[in-house]
Amino acid sequence: MSIDAVKERQSALAERLKSLRLGRGWTQGQAGDASGVSVSTWSKIENGLMSPTYDVLLRLAHGLGVDVAELFVPAREHMGAGRRSVERAGEGEIHETPMYRHRLLCSQLSHKRMMPFRSTIKARDLAADEGWSRHEGEEFVYVLEGAVELHTEYYRSVVLQAGDSFYIDSRMRHRLVNAGPRDAEVLWLSMASSGAPVQAAPGPWAGSAGAAGQGEERDE
Repeated sequence: MSIDAVKERQSALAERLKSLRLGRGWTQGQAGDASGVSVSTWSKIENGLMSPTYDVLLRLAHGLGVDVAELFVPAREHMGAGRRSVERAGEGEIHETPMYRHRLLCSQLSHKRMMPFRSTIKARDLAADEGWSRHEGEEFVYVLEGAVELHTEYYRSVVLQAGDSFYIDSRMRHRLVNAGPRDAEVLWLSMASSGAPVQAAPGPWAGSAGAAGQGEERDE
């Protein structure tokens, strides 16, 4: 994706975030307090100067009381019987970070029990303490192309090839990195704990990205 395209995506997220905040009558400080991110981080995201990690997106959505997908597009359908969403090939909202390119799928449905992505795991060198994550819920990943390496807090790292998959408790420190010479593609499902909607996982976001001294990816 070009630099201009990335900036355009950041701008769309910034405008949506500001709209949601102002709709609640909040200052950036109040929104930051509700979400567990610093005022400076909120300001950078709202001004299109920073592309947040998925952990930070989770905290923003939790603080605002919305689905992660609603940070990119307004929801058009809410919880009810007989819901359906069709996503055509190449469609879906893009969220770009230094490590990943996430394509949010079926994002028009709010209050989902899981958040589906098609994600590119970029081929790049990482520092030993870079990219670590921890948050409420569970995750399932199925490798579509290439090779990835799963690092977790309590287990040895493992390399997965196309056709392999894993399921983890997201409260355990973890990161998924590229293990090959080219970008890898995965299907990534992030699920809330206890059957709650993805954006409404209980409790504070303690221990997620930005936790001091834990080696996770910081939100600033």
